Amino acid sequence: MALSGGVDSAYLLHRCCRQRATQPELRLRAVHVHHGLLPQADAWLAHCEALCARLSVPLEIIHLDLVPRPGESVEAAAREARYAALRRLIRPGEMLLTAHHQDDQLETVLLQLFRGAGVAGLAAMPEAAPFGRGVHLRPLLGMTRATIELEARQAGLEWVEDPSNSCGRFDRAFLRQQILPPLRGRWPAVASTVSRSAKHLAEAQGLLEELAVQDADGIRDGDRLLVAPLAALSRPRQANLLRWWLRERGLGMPSTARLAAIQDDLLPARGDGGPIVTWKTGELRRYRGRLYALRPLAPVVGGPWELRPGQSRRIEGIGTVSLQPVTGSGFSVGRFPGPFELRLRHGGERLRPVGRAEVHALKKLLQEAAVEPWLRERMPLLWSGGQLLAVGDRWLAAGAAAGPAEPGCALQWARETT
Repeated sequence: MALSGGVDSAYLLHRCCRQRATQPELRLRAVHVHHGLLPQADAWLAHCEALCARLSVPLEIIHLDLVPRPGESVEAAAREARYAALRRLIRPGEMLLTAHHQDDQLETVLLQLFRGAGVAGLAAMPEAAPFGRGVHLRPLLGMTRATIELEARQAGLEWVEDPSNSCGRFDRAFLRQQILPPLRGRWPAVASTVSRSAKHLAEAQGLLEELAVQDADGIRDGDRLLVAPLAALSRPRQANLLRWWLRERGLGMPSTARLAAIQDDLLPARGDGGPIVTWKTGELRRYRGRLYALRPLAPVVGGPWELRPGQSRRIEGIGTVSLQPVTGSGFSVGRFPGPFELRLRHGGERLRPVGRAEVHALKKLLQEAAVEPWLRERMPLLWSGGQLLAVGDRWLAAGAAAGPAEPGCALQWARETT
Protein backbone atom coordinates (compact mmCIF):
# COMPACT_ATOMS: atom_id res chain seq x y z
CA MET A 1 0.00 0.00 0.00
CA ALA A 2 1.06 3.60 -0.61
CA LEU A 3 2.07 5.23 2.68
CA SER A 4 2.56 8.99 2.83
CA GLY A 5 2.46 9.20 6.62
CA GLY A 6 -0.70 11.30 6.69
CA VAL A 7 -3.81 10.33 8.61
CA ASP A 8 -5.53 8.62 5.68
CA SER A 9 -2.69 6.27 4.79
CA ALA A 10 -1.82 5.68 8.47
CA TYR A 11 -5.41 4.61 9.06
CA LEU A 12 -5.40 2.35 5.99
CA LEU A 13 -2.17 0.72 7.14
CA HIS A 14 -3.76 0.15 10.57
CA ARG A 15 -6.75 -1.54 8.91
CA CYS A 16 -4.49 -3.67 6.69
CA CYS A 17 -2.50 -4.87 9.71
CA ARG A 18 -5.70 -5.83 11.52
CA GLN A 19 -6.78 -7.86 8.51
CA ARG A 20 -3.35 -9.46 8.25
CA ALA A 21 -3.71 -10.60 11.87
CA THR A 22 -6.84 -12.58 10.97
CA GLN A 23 -5.53 -13.71 7.57
CA PRO A 24 -1.82 -14.50 8.01
CA GLU A 25 -1.55 -15.69 4.40
CA LEU A 26 -1.92 -12.09 3.23
CA ARG A 27 1.38 -10.43 2.36
CA LEU A 28 1.62 -6.72 3.03
CA ARG A 29 4.30 -4.21 2.09
CA ALA A 30 4.27 -0.44 2.20
CA VAL A 31 5.75 2.02 -0.28
CA HIS A 32 6.71 5.58 0.57
CA VAL A 33 7.38 8.05 -2.24
CA HIS A 34 9.89 10.76 -1.28
CA HIS A 35 9.12 13.63 -3.66
CA GLY A 36 11.88 15.90 -2.38
CA LEU A 37 9.71 18.98 -2.80
CA LEU A 38 9.28 20.12 0.83
CA PRO A 39 11.78 20.47 3.69
CA GLN A 40 9.65 18.12 5.80
CA ALA A 41 10.09 15.23 3.35
CA ASP A 42 12.93 13.59 5.30
CA ALA A 43 10.94 13.79 8.54
CA TRP A 44 7.95 12.13 6.86
CA LEU A 45 10.20 9.33 5.63
CA ALA A 46 11.59 8.81 9.13
CA HIS A 47 8.04 8.68 10.53
CA CYS A 48 7.01 6.04 7.97
CA GLU A 49 10.13 3.98 8.71
CA ALA A 50 9.41 4.01 12.45
CA LEU A 51 5.72 3.20 11.90
CA CYS A 52 6.43 0.24 9.62
CA ALA A 53 9.16 -1.07 11.94
CA ARG A 54 6.71 -1.00 14.85
CA LEU A 55 4.08 -2.86 12.81
CA SER A 56 6.55 -5.31 11.20
CA VAL A 57 5.60 -4.15 7.70
CA PRO A 58 8.33 -4.11 5.02
CA LEU A 59 8.81 -0.60 3.65
CA GLU A 60 10.15 0.31 0.22
CA ILE A 61 11.22 3.85 -0.51
CA ILE A 62 11.06 5.57 -3.89
CA HIS A 63 13.08 8.78 -4.27
CA LEU A 64 11.91 11.13 -7.00
CA ASP A 65 14.10 13.84 -8.47
CA LEU A 66 11.12 15.93 -9.44
CA VAL A 67 11.66 19.07 -11.51
CA PRO A 68 8.33 20.35 -12.94
CA ARG A 69 8.53 21.76 -16.43
CA PRO A 70 7.93 25.51 -16.87
CA GLY A 71 4.23 26.22 -16.50
CA GLU A 72 3.47 22.69 -15.28
CA SER A 73 1.38 22.18 -12.15
CA VAL A 74 3.51 20.92 -9.26
CA GLU A 75 0.52 18.83 -8.10
CA ALA A 76 0.09 17.24 -11.52
CA ALA A 77 3.82 16.60 -11.99
CA ALA A 78 4.10 14.97 -8.56
CA ARG A 79 1.05 12.79 -9.14
CA GLU A 80 2.23 11.69 -12.59
CA ALA A 81 5.73 10.83 -11.35
CA ARG A 82 4.39 9.05 -8.26
CA TYR A 83 2.04 6.79 -10.18
CA ALA A 84 4.66 6.08 -12.84
CA ALA A 85 7.03 4.91 -10.11
CA LEU A 86 4.35 2.78 -8.43
CA ARG A 87 3.39 1.27 -11.78
CA ARG A 88 6.97 0.14 -12.30
CA LEU A 89 7.14 -1.30 -8.79
CA ILE A 90 3.95 -3.35 -8.68
CA ARG A 91 4.40 -7.08 -9.24
CA PRO A 92 2.16 -9.41 -11.24
CA GLY A 93 -1.00 -10.20 -9.29
CA GLU A 94 -0.41 -7.55 -6.61
CA MET A 95 -2.98 -5.04 -5.42
CA LEU A 96 -1.96 -1.43 -4.84
CA LEU A 97 -4.03 0.14 -2.06
CA THR A 98 -4.32 3.92 -1.73
CA ALA A 99 -6.19 5.82 0.96
CA HIS A 100 -8.44 8.03 -1.19
CA HIS A 101 -11.74 8.72 0.54
CA GLN A 102 -15.13 10.29 -0.17
CA ASP A 103 -13.92 13.87 0.26
CA ASP A 104 -11.07 13.22 -2.18
CA GLN A 105 -13.68 11.99 -4.64
CA LEU A 106 -15.71 15.18 -4.17
CA GLU A 107 -12.63 17.32 -4.81
CA THR A 108 -11.72 15.29 -7.88
CA VAL A 109 -15.19 15.64 -9.40
CA LEU A 110 -15.22 19.41 -8.81
CA LEU A 111 -11.74 19.88 -10.27
CA GLN A 112 -12.66 17.82 -13.33
CA LEU A 113 -15.87 19.85 -13.71
CA PHE A 114 -13.93 23.13 -13.55
CA ARG A 115 -11.58 21.80 -16.24
CA GLY A 116 -14.44 20.98 -18.58
CA ALA A 117 -14.00 17.21 -18.36
CA GLY A 118 -16.33 14.77 -20.08
CA VAL A 119 -18.02 11.65 -18.75
CA ALA A 120 -14.77 9.74 -18.11
CA GLY A 121 -13.26 12.61 -16.13
CA LEU A 122 -16.39 13.23 -14.08
CA ALA A 123 -16.57 9.53 -13.21
CA ALA A 124 -13.48 10.44 -11.17
CA MET A 125 -11.70 7.70 -9.21
CA PRO A 126 -12.90 4.08 -9.48
CA GLU A 127 -12.84 1.76 -6.50
CA ALA A 128 -10.87 -0.78 -8.56
CA ALA A 129 -8.97 -0.48 -11.84
CA PRO A 130 -6.16 -2.29 -13.67
CA PHE A 131 -2.77 -0.84 -12.76
CA GLY A 132 0.51 -1.91 -14.32
CA ARG A 133 0.81 -5.66 -13.80
CA GLY A 134 -1.72 -5.63 -10.97
CA VAL A 135 -4.83 -3.83 -9.69
CA HIS A 136 -5.34 -0.46 -7.98
CA LEU A 137 -7.86 -0.52 -5.12
CA ARG A 138 -9.28 2.41 -3.14
CA PRO A 139 -10.97 0.71 -0.17
CA LEU A 140 -11.78 3.95 1.72
CA LEU A 141 -13.81 5.69 -1.01
CA GLY A 142 -17.00 5.13 0.99
CA MET A 143 -15.63 6.91 4.09
CA THR A 144 -15.41 10.62 4.81
CA ARG A 145 -12.28 12.36 6.00
CA ALA A 146 -13.97 13.18 9.32
CA THR A 147 -14.81 9.52 9.98
CA ILE A 148 -11.26 8.44 9.19
CA GLU A 149 -9.78 11.04 11.54
CA LEU A 150 -12.22 10.08 14.32
CA GLU A 151 -11.40 6.38 14.07
CA ALA A 152 -7.68 7.12 13.78
CA ARG A 153 -7.76 9.10 17.04
CA GLN A 154 -9.78 6.40 18.76
CA ALA A 155 -7.13 3.85 17.70
CA GLY A 156 -4.35 6.07 19.04
CA LEU A 157 -2.67 6.46 15.67
CA GLU A 158 0.03 9.04 14.95
CA TRP A 159 0.50 10.81 11.64
CA VAL A 160 2.20 13.77 9.97
CA GLU A 161 0.56 16.89 8.57
CA ASP A 162 1.36 18.10 5.07
CA PRO A 163 1.58 21.94 5.08
CA SER A 164 0.67 21.99 1.38
CA ASN A 165 -2.85 20.95 2.41
CA SER A 166 -3.29 24.43 3.85
CA CYS A 167 -1.50 26.28 1.04
CA GLY A 168 -4.14 28.09 -0.98
CA ARG A 169 -2.03 28.24 -4.14
CA PHE A 170 -2.69 24.54 -4.72
CA ASP A 171 -6.08 23.75 -6.25
CA ARG A 172 -7.12 21.02 -3.82
CA ALA A 173 -6.11 23.09 -0.79
CA PHE A 174 -8.09 26.04 -2.15
CA LEU A 175 -11.14 23.82 -2.53
CA ARG A 176 -10.80 22.52 1.02
CA GLN A 177 -10.37 25.96 2.55
CA GLN A 178 -12.57 28.23 0.46
CA ILE A 179 -15.16 26.21 -1.45
CA LEU A 180 -16.11 23.06 0.45
CA PRO A 181 -16.96 24.56 3.90
CA PRO A 182 -19.88 26.67 2.58
CA LEU A 183 -21.00 23.77 0.37
CA ARG A 184 -21.13 21.45 3.38
CA GLY A 185 -22.88 24.16 5.39
CA ARG A 186 -25.65 24.26 2.82
CA TRP A 187 -25.61 20.58 1.76
CA PRO A 188 -24.08 18.45 4.56
CA ALA A 189 -24.22 15.25 2.48
CA VAL A 190 -22.53 16.81 -0.56
CA ALA A 191 -19.59 14.37 -0.53
CA SER A 192 -21.91 11.37 -0.48
CA THR A 193 -24.27 12.67 -3.16
CA VAL A 194 -21.48 13.77 -5.53
CA SER A 195 -19.78 10.40 -5.07
CA ARG A 196 -23.08 8.78 -6.07
CA SER A 197 -23.16 10.94 -9.21
CA ALA A 198 -19.61 9.85 -10.00
CA LYS A 199 -20.75 6.22 -9.83
CA HIS A 200 -23.63 6.98 -12.22
CA LEU A 201 -21.17 8.61 -14.61
CA ALA A 202 -18.85 5.62 -14.33
CA GLU A 203 -21.75 3.41 -15.44
CA ALA A 204 -22.44 5.76 -18.35
CA GLN A 205 -18.76 5.66 -19.29
CA GLY A 206 -18.92 1.87 -19.29
CA LEU A 207 -21.79 2.01 -21.78
CA LEU A 208 -19.83 4.42 -23.99
CA GLU A 209 -16.90 2.01 -23.96
CA GLU A 210 -19.19 -0.86 -24.95
CA LEU A 211 -20.44 1.23 -27.87
CA ALA A 212 -16.86 2.05 -28.86
CA VAL A 213 -15.97 -1.66 -28.90
CA GLN A 214 -18.94 -2.33 -31.17
CA ASP A 215 -18.03 0.56 -33.48
CA ALA A 216 -14.39 -0.57 -33.59
CA ASP A 217 -15.44 -3.82 -35.23
CA GLY A 218 -14.71 -3.24 -38.89
CA ILE A 219 -12.83 0.02 -38.22
CA ARG A 220 -9.91 -1.12 -36.12
CA ASP A 221 -7.01 -2.55 -38.13
CA GLY A 222 -4.45 -3.74 -35.60
CA ASP A 223 -3.21 -0.63 -33.80
CA ARG A 224 -4.70 1.62 -36.48
CA LEU A 225 -8.13 2.89 -37.47
CA LEU A 226 -9.52 2.81 -41.02
CA VAL A 227 -10.42 6.35 -42.04
CA ALA A 228 -13.37 5.68 -44.38
CA PRO A 229 -15.64 3.73 -41.99
CA LEU A 230 -14.64 6.00 -39.10
CA ALA A 231 -15.67 9.06 -41.10
CA ALA A 232 -19.04 7.40 -41.82
CA LEU A 233 -19.97 7.40 -38.11
CA SER A 234 -21.91 10.25 -36.56
CA ARG A 235 -19.71 12.95 -35.07
CA PRO A 236 -20.36 11.98 -31.40
CA ARG A 237 -19.60 8.33 -32.16
CA GLN A 238 -16.40 9.33 -33.96
CA ALA A 239 -15.29 11.24 -30.87
CA ASN A 240 -16.25 8.39 -28.56
CA LEU A 241 -14.35 5.81 -30.60
CA LEU A 242 -11.30 8.06 -30.90
CA ARG A 243 -11.18 8.62 -27.11
CA TRP A 244 -11.54 4.89 -26.44
CA TRP A 245 -8.83 4.04 -28.99
CA LEU A 246 -6.39 6.60 -27.58
CA ARG A 247 -6.93 5.24 -24.06
CA GLU A 248 -6.29 1.74 -25.38
CA ARG A 249 -3.06 2.99 -26.94
CA GLY A 250 -1.98 4.44 -23.58
CA LEU A 251 -1.95 8.04 -24.81
CA GLY A 252 -3.31 11.00 -22.89
CA MET A 253 -6.47 12.66 -24.10
CA PRO A 254 -6.26 15.56 -26.55
CA SER A 255 -8.21 18.70 -25.73
CA THR A 256 -11.67 19.26 -27.18
CA ALA A 257 -10.10 21.59 -29.76
CA ARG A 258 -7.49 18.99 -30.79
CA LEU A 259 -10.15 16.30 -31.05
CA ALA A 260 -12.18 18.60 -33.29
CA ALA A 261 -9.09 19.11 -35.46
CA ILE A 262 -8.86 15.33 -35.94
CA GLN A 263 -12.48 15.22 -37.08
CA ASP A 264 -12.49 18.42 -39.13
CA ASP A 265 -9.02 18.39 -40.69
CA LEU A 266 -7.46 14.93 -40.54
CA LEU A 267 -10.41 12.67 -41.40
CA PRO A 268 -11.63 14.55 -44.52
CA ALA A 269 -8.12 15.35 -45.84
CA ARG A 270 -7.44 14.19 -49.38
CA GLY A 271 -4.98 11.34 -49.67
CA ASP A 272 -2.27 11.17 -47.03
CA GLY A 273 -1.24 14.78 -47.21
CA GLY A 274 -3.42 15.79 -44.30
CA PRO A 275 -2.14 17.59 -41.21
CA ILE A 276 -0.54 15.98 -38.19
CA VAL A 277 -2.62 16.63 -35.09
CA THR A 278 -0.41 16.87 -32.02
CA TRP A 279 -0.93 17.40 -28.31
CA LYS A 280 1.26 17.11 -25.22
CA THR A 281 1.29 13.31 -24.96
CA GLY A 282 0.52 12.13 -28.47
CA GLU A 283 0.04 12.76 -32.14
CA LEU A 284 -2.18 11.39 -34.91
CA ARG A 285 -0.92 10.81 -38.44
CA ARG A 286 -2.61 9.46 -41.55
CA TYR A 287 -1.17 7.08 -44.13
CA ARG A 288 -2.84 4.95 -46.80
CA GLY A 289 -6.32 5.44 -45.41
CA ARG A 290 -5.40 4.64 -41.81
CA LEU A 291 -4.95 6.66 -38.64
CA TYR A 292 -1.85 6.07 -36.54
CA ALA A 293 -1.72 7.14 -32.88
CA LEU A 294 1.86 7.75 -31.75
CA ARG A 295 3.76 9.18 -28.86
CA PRO A 296 5.40 12.47 -29.86
CA LEU A 297 8.45 11.64 -31.97
CA ALA A 298 11.63 13.22 -30.60
CA PRO A 299 13.69 15.23 -33.08
CA VAL A 300 16.83 13.53 -34.35
CA VAL A 301 19.93 15.59 -33.61
CA GLY A 302 23.43 14.96 -34.90
CA GLY A 303 24.82 12.24 -37.10
CA PRO A 304 26.46 10.45 -38.72
CA TRP A 305 27.18 8.02 -35.89
CA GLU A 306 30.05 5.53 -35.71
CA LEU A 307 29.07 1.92 -34.98
CA ARG A 308 31.39 -1.02 -34.35
CA PRO A 309 30.64 -4.77 -34.55
CA GLY A 310 29.17 -5.95 -31.25
CA GLN A 311 28.21 -2.40 -30.26
CA SER A 312 24.72 -1.07 -29.50
CA ARG A 313 23.93 2.59 -29.76
CA ARG A 314 20.79 4.42 -28.69
CA ILE A 315 19.98 7.46 -30.82
CA GLU A 316 17.25 9.82 -29.64
CA GLY A 317 14.32 9.80 -32.06
CA ILE A 318 15.55 6.64 -33.85
CA GLY A 319 15.92 3.93 -31.22
CA THR A 320 18.67 1.43 -30.47
CA VAL A 321 20.83 0.26 -33.36
CA SER A 322 23.37 -2.54 -33.02
CA LEU A 323 25.77 -4.58 -35.15
CA GLN A 324 25.53 -8.22 -34.11
CA PRO A 325 28.22 -10.72 -35.23
CA VAL A 326 26.63 -13.66 -37.09
CA THR A 327 27.73 -16.50 -39.35
CA GLY A 328 26.42 -17.08 -42.85
CA SER A 329 24.15 -14.04 -42.90
CA GLY A 330 24.34 -10.28 -42.69
CA PHE A 331 27.14 -8.52 -44.55
CA SER A 332 30.62 -9.96 -44.94
CA VAL A 333 33.08 -8.57 -42.39
CA GLY A 334 35.91 -10.01 -44.45
CA ARG A 335 35.10 -7.81 -47.43
CA PHE A 336 33.76 -4.94 -45.33
CA PRO A 337 35.85 -4.71 -42.16
CA GLY A 338 34.81 -1.12 -41.43
CA PRO A 339 34.80 1.52 -40.18
CA PHE A 340 31.01 1.76 -40.21
CA GLU A 341 28.73 4.72 -39.76
CA LEU A 342 24.99 5.28 -39.49
CA ARG A 343 23.35 8.00 -41.53
CA LEU A 344 19.82 9.13 -42.29
CA ARG A 345 18.36 9.50 -45.77
CA HIS A 346 19.32 12.55 -47.76
CA GLY A 347 17.76 11.50 -51.06
CA GLY A 348 19.18 9.79 -54.11
CA GLU A 349 20.32 6.60 -52.34
CA ARG A 350 20.21 3.45 -54.46
CA LEU A 351 20.47 -0.23 -53.52
CA ARG A 352 20.25 -3.72 -54.99
CA PRO A 353 18.76 -5.72 -52.15
CA VAL A 354 19.44 -9.41 -51.62
CA GLY A 355 17.05 -11.37 -53.83
CA ARG A 356 16.70 -8.68 -56.48
CA ALA A 357 18.39 -8.49 -59.86
CA GLU A 358 18.29 -4.73 -60.33
CA VAL A 359 19.36 -1.62 -58.48
CA HIS A 360 16.44 0.38 -57.09
CA ALA A 361 16.04 3.89 -55.73
CA LEU A 362 15.66 3.62 -51.98
CA LYS A 363 12.68 5.95 -52.20
CA LYS A 364 10.87 3.41 -54.43
CA LEU A 365 11.75 0.49 -52.15
CA LEU A 366 10.31 2.30 -49.15
CA GLN A 367 7.13 3.15 -51.03
CA GLU A 368 6.69 -0.43 -52.28
CA ALA A 369 7.14 -1.79 -48.75
CA ALA A 370 4.58 0.73 -47.41
CA VAL A 371 7.02 2.01 -44.80
CA GLU A 372 5.31 4.89 -43.01
CA PRO A 373 6.74 8.28 -44.06
CA TRP A 374 7.73 9.25 -40.51
CA LEU A 375 9.78 6.03 -40.23
CA ARG A 376 11.45 6.52 -43.60
CA GLU A 377 13.11 9.71 -42.41
CA ARG A 378 14.34 7.96 -39.23
CA MET A 379 15.49 4.67 -40.75
CA PRO A 380 19.22 4.13 -40.05
CA LEU A 381 21.39 3.46 -43.09
CA LEU A 382 24.66 1.59 -42.57
CA TRP A 383 27.56 2.81 -44.70
CA SER A 384 31.17 1.69 -45.06
CA GLY A 385 33.74 3.22 -47.40
CA GLY A 386 31.08 5.10 -49.34
CA GLN A 387 28.94 1.98 -49.93
CA LEU A 388 25.44 1.49 -48.57
CA LEU A 389 25.40 -1.91 -46.85
CA ALA A 390 22.04 -2.07 -45.09
CA VAL A 391 18.80 -0.13 -44.73
CA GLY A 392 17.63 -0.57 -41.17
CA ASP A 393 16.88 -4.23 -40.54
CA ARG A 394 14.83 -4.46 -43.75
CA TRP A 395 17.28 -4.66 -46.70
CA LEU A 396 20.84 -5.85 -47.16
CA ALA A 397 22.94 -4.94 -50.18
CA ALA A 398 23.29 -8.05 -52.37
CA GLY A 399 26.95 -7.34 -53.11
CA ALA A 400 27.79 -7.22 -49.41
CA ALA A 401 26.04 -10.40 -48.26
CA ALA A 402 28.12 -12.95 -46.35
CA GLY A 403 28.39 -16.41 -47.89
CA PRO A 404 27.58 -19.72 -46.16
CA ALA A 405 29.70 -20.20 -43.03
CA GLU A 406 31.31 -16.79 -43.62
CA PRO A 407 31.62 -14.38 -40.65
CA GLY A 408 29.18 -11.51 -40.94
CA CYS A 409 27.38 -8.76 -39.08
CA ALA A 410 23.66 -8.04 -38.99
CA LEU A 411 22.20 -4.60 -38.40
CA GLN A 412 19.46 -4.72 -35.77
CA TRP A 413 17.11 -1.83 -35.08
CA ALA A 414 14.85 -1.54 -32.04
CA ARG A 415 12.65 1.37 -33.04
CA GLU A 416 11.82 4.24 -30.76
CA THR A 417 8.61 3.27 -28.97
CA THR A 418 5.58 4.79 -30.62
